[in-house]
Amino acid sequence: MVAERFTVDLNKPLVFQVGHLGEDYEEWVHQPIMSKEGPRFFENDFLEMFTCTKWWVIPVVWIPVVCWLVIKSVHMGHTVSQAALMVVGGVLLWTLIEYTLHRFLFHIKTSSYWTNTLHYLIHGCHHKHPMDGLRLVFPPAATAILCVPIWSLIRLLSTPSTAPAIFGGGLLGYVMYDCTHYYLHHGQPSKVPARNLKKYHLNHHYRMQNRGFGITSSLWDIVFGTLPPPMPSRKSS
Repeated sequence: MVAERFTVDLNKPLVFQVGHLGEDYEEWVHQPIMSKEGPRFFENDFLEMFTCTKWWVIPVVWIPVVCWLVIKSVHMGHTVSQAALMVVGGVLLWTLIEYTLHRFLFHIKTSSYWTNTLHYLIHGCHHKHPMDGLRLVFPPAATAILCVPIWSLIRLLSTPSTAPAIFGGGLLGYVMYDCTHYYLHHGQPSKVPARNLKKYHLNHHYRMQNRGFGITSSLWDIVFGTLPPPMPSRKSS
């Protein structure tokens, strides 16, 4: 007897449904629904509230933290120019973290109930509903959790006085990443660099999900050989 394939009911909360898809989850999650109105995640209103974040919340919450961290390094004996270099290093470090998370965690293959469910919460929801503006940036609570291992790593690899500014740079890189990501989906860039970056990212969504993992730049895709081939040019009739 052949088991009947599970069908997700889009009119009901999705989070606890997607796990039942099993091995069909990978195919389902990469068939995008192009609606700006996102789905409901949870039946519980309190839990649902934590899944929605407006893009401007990210700089409002985290830029003051970035400033405090940089000032802390200055107060510990570094010059402003030295702290600025640490911030630049932190931003560069973030671009590598961004690439690594996107490639190896956000695009991990899953098939069990709980791994499908967790993946959908972390990143699958964005590929299924790429125009959902309230679930495009990371909720601050989730970011705070992610900050713990990154802060621990930076403290381990640097000194007590340089760690705050480097971490602040990484946090600034994250803010740039989330705001850029939102703009690439909802903005209409007219200048060439931003327009090309939008095409690059949309190519990842709709053409080659296993390539083009950089959001703010294609640097690490070039380094690690995951740069997608150029889209074929349209011939004029």
